[in-house]
Amino acid sequence: MLRRGPRGYTGAMTILAIVAICVVLLILAFLAPRLSRHPQRGVSKTFSTGGNVAGSAPGPIGRLLRKPFDSGNKWSNRSASAGRKGRGKMPL
Repeated sequence: MLRRGPRGYTGAMTILAIVAICVVLLILAFLAPRLSRHPQRGVSKTFSTGGNVAGSAPGPIGRLLRKPFDSGNKWSNRSASAGRKGRGKMPL
């Protein structure tokens, strides 16, 4: 029989997954700015698809369920942008 963790465990794992994605995009954008565009688009597409599915719920519940996907998308785009901006400021 499988044991379940305490409630709220999946929420923490979701946040950790989004943070990990942001860190990977930041490092990738800093090391290879042009090559980081494709993974960034893939992450954006994934968040958009999840948001579209969650947003199809009726009424204000749909907006509420879509919000985490929109936030994750915004954070991942900002981290990739910050990596490219930091690379652009390098003296090399």
